[in-house]
Amino acid sequence: DYSESFKIINESNSEEGKSAFEKLVAKAKENIYNGDVFQIVLSKRFSAEFEGDLLNVYRALRIINPSPYMYYMEFPDSKVVIGTSPEDLLKVKNRTAEILPIAGTRKRGKTVKEDIELEKDLLSDPKEIAEHTMLVDLARNDLGRVCDYGSIKIIENMKVNRFSHVMHIVSRVAGELQKDKDCIDALKASFPAGTVTGAPKIRAMQLINEYENLVRNVYAGAVGYIDFNGNLDMCIAIRTLFSKGSKIYWQAGAGIVADSIPENEFYEIQNKSAALKKALKFAEDLNENISNR
Repeated sequence: DYSESFKIINESNSEEGKSAFEKLVAKAKENIYNGDVFQIVLSKRFSAEFEGDLLNVYRALRIINPSPYMYYMEFPDSKVVIGTSPEDLLKVKNRTAEILPIAGTRKRGKTVKEDIELEKDLLSDPKEIAEHTMLVDLARNDLGRVCDYGSIKIIENMKVNRFSHVMHIVSRVAGELQKDKDCIDALKASFPAGTVTGAPKIRAMQLINEYENLVRNVYAGAVGYIDFNGNLDMCIAIRTLFSKGSKIYWQAGAGIVADSIPENEFYEIQNKSAALKKALKFAEDLNENISNR
């Protein structure tokens, strides 16, 4: 039922705050040089005013950015969460816990040849490889707190996964839960994901709180389920929109390491948020297409 239309009334300028964000990246690099952290993930929030049916945005997002996790959730006080996340936070099945770190990003190419060239560039970029390796080690460390010694293995290492607007480097790390641990213990050990905080996690989160100067809300949190057999499947709430009243928000982040180039990190955020912006526009077009039938 497409009876209710969707329309963006006023959208924030995506280029707004570019200089301020680049200054934050420079500050974060100082923290890295000083030994506070190895990596920190800084994010930027976008917003728009809207009217109409947010279910059309979910329909649009499913078409534009199909992903392993897709969700539309309504909460009291006119709050809605909509997302198509590409990234697992944690899976636990038959007492095997698995984390799939995603780190290292390039936009998709306009042709097959360009796409392949961008993949080669991604896999040969020392900054991206260092960032990804660090987060694989962090995943091993998180699982090491709840899994049997010697059971933790890297199942897949640095595979490139493609999505509608970007490609990412992905690895798989798995281990067997200790007898006295369950899926909730594994969730506590791995949340929040290192791919949205940095490392070490606690100090990275302290700096994020200082630099971002806002509450992330559902962004970088978790969405998923726990069943009665002790299995769990959670994704990281990225490529996710959240709304309250007549305002809708979305957020994207970039992993900052010692050799990060501030402007590049800003445009990585633009690339990651492109699917969400496109979905909002497509939701408006959906209305016109349906009404013209």
